[in-house]
Amino acid sequence: MIDPDRLLAYPVPEVVQSYGPRETAFYALSIGIGQDPMDRGDLRFVGLREPVPFPTLPLVLGHPGFWLADPATGVDATRVVHGGQGISLHAPLPARGTVVGRTRVTGLVDKGAGRGALLFSEKDLRDAETGLLYATTRSTTFLRGDGGFGGASGPVPAPHALPETPPDMTRTVETRPEQALWYRWNGDDNPLHLDPEIAAGAGFGRPILHGLCTLGIAAHAVVRSLCADEPARLKGLDARFTATVTPGETLSVDLWTDGSFRVRVAGRDVVAIGNGLARIDG
Repeated sequence: MIDPDRLLAYPVPEVVQSYGPRETAFYALSIGIGQDPMDRGDLRFVGLREPVPFPTLPLVLGHPGFWLADPATGVDATRVVHGGQGISLHAPLPARGTVVGRTRVTGLVDKGAGRGALLFSEKDLRDAETGLLYATTRSTTFLRGDGGFGGASGPVPAPHALPETPPDMTRTVETRPEQALWYRWNGDDNPLHLDPEIAAGAGFGRPILHGLCTLGIAAHAVVRSLCADEPARLKGLDARFTATVTPGETLSVDLWTDGSFRVRVAGRDVVAIGNGLARIDG
């Protein structure tokens, strides 16, 4: 059973990471950018000698890996699912550099026995030399096997309410069967996305796509359709992961001009990302 005081104080390892064109282009490719090699807009992120970092690259830089697998956390690591993600962009990343990711646990909510728990964490990504803050990322993790430890039942942030009107535009994206195998090399080594036996033990028919990969796909649609294809205009976003995606499925990204978005799995008529809100400059 979780010891809430111990988990709230858990020392998530600091990560120093150097990156350059290879890491920048690989991340963009792993979220589906570059599927059309004739698309010059996408080539900025994947095909130049100095690729432009896509705005959501800070989600994976300085990433501490699957630290919840450490038995010292007390968490049932086989039943961990990403519940939500946010990012605030404070300064543009240079094409190459060295960054420091410092992650901390910021909250823990007990939903009750048999209902799981919510763990909230934040990561600051800074330049290793100057200390310049590039981004702050916020993560909600659903600990499906760890409720009922006697912790606080709140507060839980209210999700963004999508407009009641039909979306102003929709972009369709086909994921690839091997996309999770690619995306994991960004630093997320949770075996739920790789090992069929682990996935089956967690109640899934096969390994599932990383929530952050689906979010990157949505962010690309946001940049294309709501930022006039100007990535610097994206200043942040928040979203909830509401259903899993199986690699190879087709996604429909619904967008509203106020920055709202959601991601639907076309073949199953389920919402994989809901309550999305992008913050756009200008």
